[in-house]
Amino acid sequence: MKFHPVLSAVLLAAAIALPPAAQAQSGAQSLVGTSPTLGIATLDGKGFDLAALRGKWVVLNWWATWCTPCIKEIPDLNALSRRDDVEVLGLDFEEIERGDLDAFLAEHPIEYPVAPVDVFEPPAGFPVPRGLPLTYVVAPDGVVAKAFLGPVTRAELERVIDAAVAGDGGGADRP
Repeated sequence: MKFHPVLSAVLLAAAIALPPAAQAQSGAQSLVGTSPTLGIATLDGKGFDLAALRGKWVVLNWWATWCTPCIKEIPDLNALSRRDDVEVLGLDFEEIERGDLDAFLAEHPIEYPVAPVDVFEPPAGFPVPRGLPLTYVVAPDGVVAKAFLGPVTRAELERVIDAAVAGDGGGADRP
């Protein structure tokens, strides 16, 4: 068998690069089927309590101002937040000054509550995101139905919600 140094280097690079992505996805999926808690201060001063929203679908979107795919999701999440049966929360996961965040929001209007997350002390009920954007769909019973690591569209989120409401699971990852 002949040794191919270029092929070996490519395979080694792939082996090194793939596990973190797989770990990030498995970390996101670890909440599916659980009922996490989340209480956090929002920019509007009202606060957010996941348990108080039982009876509604909740979409928790971890994002950052520097994340291009996160920014592309904003219009879809804005549209989804207009549904009566859905609450959306943006969890801004980055170190950023309040003035810089306000300037970003002036340029990219977000119609749903936003909560800055301390990257050194993130909410206890959730694993630290290993990639952004990261979106959780929480069912009305408080159980995480689906996790999306990477960009997600309104259509994908509505497919999960509407199919679960119709009773066929619709891509929900619940056991």
